[in-house]
Amino acid sequence: MRRSHTAVCSCGQLSAVASGDPVRVSVCHCLACQRRTGSVFAAQARFPAQAVAVSGRATTYERVADSGHTLTFHFCPSCGSTVYYTNDSLPDFVGIPLGAFADPCVWAPAFSVYERSKHPWVELPKDISHTQM
Repeated sequence: MRRSHTAVCSCGQLSAVASGDPVRVSVCHCLACQRRTGSVFAAQARFPAQAVAVSGRATTYERVADSGHTLTFHFCPSCGSTVYYTNDSLPDFVGIPLGAFADPCVWAPAFSVYERSKHPWVELPKDISHTQM
């Protein structure tokens, strides 16, 4: 039996249930992710789209990433929490911010991207993949 993981917004209105483990866990240091999260990086898990079930109302925000691909963020219209997002270059996958799972023992990142914008005091494990992009 595959374990499921529930991501939920701050007020509980919007949720995404992911079945099984993610195919990728990463942190992104790009300036757009820093602005979106209000933190120094974004941390997310990527799941096959068919493994994610969403419930509740969502509002969307689209932006073109540094890569040139369009990202669509789905957030709660009541509390503003991003619960999941999609990338037009990866239509068969859904990204979910790690913090939306509210489980500090979920997964550790294996990839760190856009490190050219990484805050100098941020330290990540040396054994993960590091990309300046």
